[in-house]
Amino acid sequence: MDNRFGDIETFLAAAREGSFAAAAKTLRLTPSAVSRSIGRLEQRLGVTLLRRTTRSLALTLEGASYRDRMMALMTEMADVEAGLGQQEQGPRGLLRVNASVSFGTECLLPILPDFLGRHPAVAVDLALSDAVVDLVEERADIAIRIGPLRDTRLRAKKLGHSRMLLVASPAYLAARGTPRTPEELDGHDCLQFSFRRSVDSWPFRIGGRVVQRPVQGRFFGNSGEVVRQMAIAGGGIARHGRFHVARDVREGRLVEVLGDFSTGDGEDIHALYSAQDRLAARVRAFLDFLDEALELPG
Repeated sequence: MDNRFGDIETFLAAAREGSFAAAAKTLRLTPSAVSRSIGRLEQRLGVTLLRRTTRSLALTLEGASYRDRMMALMTEMADVEAGLGQQEQGPRGLLRVNASVSFGTECLLPILPDFLGRHPAVAVDLALSDAVVDLVEERADIAIRIGPLRDTRLRAKKLGHSRMLLVASPAYLAARGTPRTPEELDGHDCLQFSFRRSVDSWPFRIGGRVVQRPVQGRFFGNSGEVVRQMAIAGGGIARHGRFHVARDVREGRLVEVLGDFSTGDGEDIHALYSAQDRLAARVRAFLDFLDEALELPG
């Protein structure tokens, strides 16, 4: 028996951690042992997987392709080991789910107890982050994505669509007045996002056409939940997907504004999962459960 599986595990750890030292710490090896292991793997494959600098590691094109394929194989192998006889036993094993903070708190957490109650042999590891993570690299089984899809390596199941709306707290509107036209936003604090993909204008339907109107404000948040909480606290007017603030509007914490000028635009919500032919029973069970239990306000 050679060390090929150990070398693969070492390479994956180095690619994930970004340095030999960090990988060595994770694997309880020395950095020199990690370097020798990856050197053996590269010699056996006949390609360079990692480019070394004095401070970090960078995957080559071949290294990135090898990482993705090995991660898929490792996941499938874990599924095989955990799922022997699962057709008779039902879904089982650890289900890793990734979602944005807003979707996770508003839509997933309320229904997860029901899923766990139906499938006692399944455990759920839910990671909430507004950063777009690599599904393969993070070893997630399912990732919930809101907006345009970019990763063509994955399959996508559409869960629904949620339109955008402007909201503010009753206290803010009482103090600053309710805007009646998009032009009146010039006198208001508009809460914005600090994402790289965020924009500093909001669309409105004016005179039968859609107009992008610049907005300004003194607050920027790095997540939808941060901006929502700022709006509830009376910090200004925010633009959110309806799924995120529908409960706040229903219970009076937030009020919709400028609804007559809405373009009706929104974002599709998808569940992304591996493109491999056979899905683990736990993944299929969760996708089916989302179809049944998830109720997204339009």
